[in-house]
Amino acid sequence: MLTRRSFGKLVTPALMASAWMLGRMRAEIVRDSKGTDPQFSVMMWTLNKYGTFEQNLDRVATAGYRHVELVNEFKSWSDEEMSRILTRMQTLGISVDATAGMKLGFADPSGGTAFLAELKSLIPVAKRLSCGQIILLSGKHIEGISAKEQHSAAIETLKRSAEALSKAGIVGVIEPIDRLENPSIYLDGVSEAFEIAEAVGSANIRVLYDIYHEQRGQGNLIEKLEKNIARVGLIHVADVPGRHEPGTGELNYSNIFSKLAQLQYTGVIAMEFYPTKDPVETLRHAREEALSSWRVARLK
Repeated sequence: MLTRRSFGKLVTPALMASAWMLGRMRAEIVRDSKGTDPQFSVMMWTLNKYGTFEQNLDRVATAGYRHVELVNEFKSWSDEEMSRILTRMQTLGISVDATAGMKLGFADPSGGTAFLAELKSLIPVAKRLSCGQIILLSGKHIEGISAKEQHSAAIETLKRSAEALSKAGIVGVIEPIDRLENPSIYLDGVSEAFEIAEAVGSANIRVLYDIYHEQRGQGNLIEKLEKNIARVGLIHVADVPGRHEPGTGELNYSNIFSKLAQLQYTGVIAMEFYPTKDPVETLRHAREEALSSWRVARLK
């Protein structure tokens, strides 16, 4: 006989299941309407003092990251080491999202052909690493050559480079460096970098917006993000001064991450800082804090 109590026992689980399904549906709707979580990476050279490259890969994975970035570590790897490291990365579920490795700069009026040749030699390595972006630097300010000439040379060289990168399915990200760190560098701010990228007019040439370098040299970080987000290919993160993790210096990274979420940035955010405490815990905390700011901003 079906009593009120037995009826309740039958109905309550069904209602709970329906509520659970409704919650899942609402979560999916929010996720679809607000976008996905950002991808985070770690620039590996910042961990060199803690151990070998492979030991640091384990640290990065333990901290919850799924991407790493290289400078030129691979240049010293034998074929056997390359294979071993790539296998280890696959096991850990880690990929290389970007790498540097170029010696020449793109803003030398007489060096365009040599720059392109070096880039073409690096592309096969990047493809072996399954790396989708190559970091490109301008090179030095050249004595006796005007800034206008170097600016024009940068555009011309990068137009030629964009063709080679496009064929390979790789993006070149041009990185300004502040002159406190590199007094002789030509390209020292993202404003000119965005101008160059716009003049090149290729989806295969974008800008690496390094928050640390831009704050030291220029400032006005968020307004430049708002005006140029479509040409940002990669974000690098460190606080000022000291190049340590967010929260150790003068930058309000919560506002920066919130703005990136509002602007629907879809690229990688790479941690390029010296941890002040245990590297695993520091990297994990930096990622979780960034993700928290991002998710709160998405719900507004």
